[in-house]
Amino acid sequence: MAALIYKICPRPLWREAEDTGVFHGAPIDLSDGFIHFSTAEQMAETAAKHFSGQNDLLLIAVDAGALGDALRYEVSRGGALFPHLYGPLALDTVHWVKPLPLGQDGMHVFPGPAE
Repeated sequence: MAALIYKICPRPLWREAEDTGVFHGAPIDLSDGFIHFSTAEQMAETAAKHFSGQNDLLLIAVDAGALGDALRYEVSRGGALFPHLYGPLALDTVHWVKPLPLGQDGMHVFPGPAE
């Protein structure tokens, strides 16, 4: 099983990547110079902090090992190491893409491990 990292992305932005075959990042990624990812343990906090109340999002699981030296784990929020990709994301490294809906409580509902 591949070690997965996760990207939360608005559906229209990801659909553009599917059309072109590569994901260059969301506006914040382009501004920061790298594509922000989260580990499985970090993704719920990332969703709450940066995507609160947003609907029509996708959760993209990426094979971290396939990204090579362009992937770096760097200190970020609270001193935690977050995965950052310095370069575009090739779509052949994507393991799966799933909806990230809002629940009735306004929090995002993440897919379960068997999904």
